[in-house]
Amino acid sequence: MDRSDTGFYADLPAFDRFEAVTDLARYTPLPDGWLVVIADIRGSTPAIAAGRYKDVNMVGASCITAALNVAGEVEIPYVFGGDGATIAVPPALADPVRAALLRTRRLSASAFGLELRVGAVPVAEVRRRGQDVLVGKYRISPGNHLAMFAGGGVDLADGLIKADTDGARGFAVAGPEPDGDPDLEGLSCRWQPFRSRRGAMISLLVRAQGTDREDTAAVYRRVLAELRGILSADGRTGHPIHADNMRFRWPSRRLAAEVALTTGQGPRWRRWRRVLFTSFVQYLLEKFDGKAGGYDAPRYRAELRANTDYRRFDDTLRLVLDCTAAEVAAIRALLDGLHGEGKVCYGLHEADSALMTCLVFNLEAGQHIHFVDGADGGFAMAAKGMKAQLAAAG
Repeated sequence: MDRSDTGFYADLPAFDRFEAVTDLARYTPLPDGWLVVIADIRGSTPAIAAGRYKDVNMVGASCITAALNVAGEVEIPYVFGGDGATIAVPPALADPVRAALLRTRRLSASAFGLELRVGAVPVAEVRRRGQDVLVGKYRISPGNHLAMFAGGGVDLADGLIKADTDGARGFAVAGPEPDGDPDLEGLSCRWQPFRSRRGAMISLLVRAQGTDREDTAAVYRRVLAELRGILSADGRTGHPIHADNMRFRWPSRRLAAEVALTTGQGPRWRRWRRVLFTSFVQYLLEKFDGKAGGYDAPRYRAELRANTDYRRFDDTLRLVLDCTAAEVAAIRALLDGLHGEGKVCYGLHEADSALMTCLVFNLEAGQHIHFVDGADGGFAMAAKGMKAQLAAAG
């Protein structure tokens, strides 16, 4: 593998303040040979309406897990979307990641009856069509990073993949799935829903309108500054995860999803035995603030809060926030005003809790990432509102 490609993301300088996502100088163009790979659940809205949002989240996180595990030591950027994921891969990993996602597609259908759509668009094709794929590297804690995408290319790639319904244009990945199961080692979903402590958990999507990158960056800066003012009125930040709403029960209802997706770890009875045992040990450690092996319960909870991706950006600002009713009203008023000025389209979904899916690499080194989404559909439901505004705006 060529280090100039496979080492690209690992070598990027990282920034430590989320607000820096609005600074275009923090972004670097992806190499031409890379691919923008997108996986999402077709028909996620009716599945969510049927109360299956936990399964939807789990499949979305599985796409990232499968890609990261096949990438091995090569760092690749990704963004969790709730009902799917966006992943950028170098050419050397294009075939392995495609195969991993096709295996995940088959598993999604067999385990949950959910149809996963998978597609890939070369970065060079995105640029040929007048957009770009820029990537920034946000450090949420030592050794843990989240990718941020700008330049309009991710949105373009998403549209091309969804329009290529039969794979004839080469963007939707078609064909039979390869044999075997995806490697989903590290994926778990054992925490109870995180209840709002302040009134409502909101899943918020905001997309700036316009074609000038400096202008849209200024809009995002304004939105983040206004949100900070709204949420800091009482000294809080809107972080959805807090010591007061972290609950670990045993057995968790979400263990079944973990068992269903870890097919590569033996027959079903053996997977149940492993998951029940390890989750019970984790429950005891959490209950008594214990420590065993690399698991130190108080430290892990502190790291978990720091390593939660409740703020992300991929040409769209995506936030999960714990807000009071007054704050929700103020946020709606802010965004309604900006929408009326033609500056943004947005979607906002309210729920009483947030859900978390965990990806644990190395506990002793503190390397673990936690994907968060609002309950009852979260980002997928917020996307309905934003898409309606986008359609009305033409």
